[in-house]
Amino acid sequence: MLDLLAFGSSGWGDELLGGAAMTLAVAVASFLLGLVFGSAGAAAKLSYSLFLRGVAEVYTTVVRGIPELLVIYLLFFGGGNMLQAVAGVFGYEGFIQPNAFTVGVVAVGLISGAYSTEVIRGAVQSVPFGQIEAARACGMGRWLILVRILAPQTLRFALPGLGNVWQLTLKDTSLISVTALAEIMRMAHIASGSTRQPFLFYGTAAVLYLLLTTLSTLVFERAERHAMRGVRRA
Repeated sequence: MLDLLAFGSSGWGDELLGGAAMTLAVAVASFLLGLVFGSAGAAAKLSYSLFLRGVAEVYTTVVRGIPELLVIYLLFFGGGNMLQAVAGVFGYEGFIQPNAFTVGVVAVGLISGAYSTEVIRGAVQSVPFGQIEAARACGMGRWLILVRILAPQTLRFALPGLGNVWQLTLKDTSLISVTALAEIMRMAHIASGSTRQPFLFYGTAAVLYLLLTTLSTLVFERAERHAMRGVRRA
């Protein structure tokens, strides 16, 4: 069994390690994209515009209410049809195949963003409003209040929740194996089918995911301790 996990042409170790690198790349890109969606969604939910609040509410309700795998299917297969239809308007009749990495990042990013929206919104509402009033009384403008008062404290309050969103995003990358992207689950599936050793390779995939999530937990715990420095605790 150890020979099957070896590196080189005789084993699958390098393929699984490459799959882990692909998983991490998709997870990081999706998480960052999700932060963009989440920040925009939180801003919309906290705005005075009824339309923007409605759009953000529909986004978070729909994305969190349907299975994550369905979101990926809709974007990968439905997105290709949409691109085909748009290209047909301009006279292009060839076949368009969406890039698996791009579709995976956008799909998982949308899912991550829906959860990040609520985390960021709650963090913003946790900042004492008296501090914002005090900043206004000192003559600070909106941008200065955002940079010096709102953003640093929002990040501190949001870090625990964003750590959970990151773990969710990391595990959701396993779903994009249906797009044939060579991440951990895809490589484990190919290796188990080729060697008829499913327990070995799926077990190895579980170990790789556990290593990634454990390291991620340590990173977020360190970030939380850094963000809480100088803060009085009860």
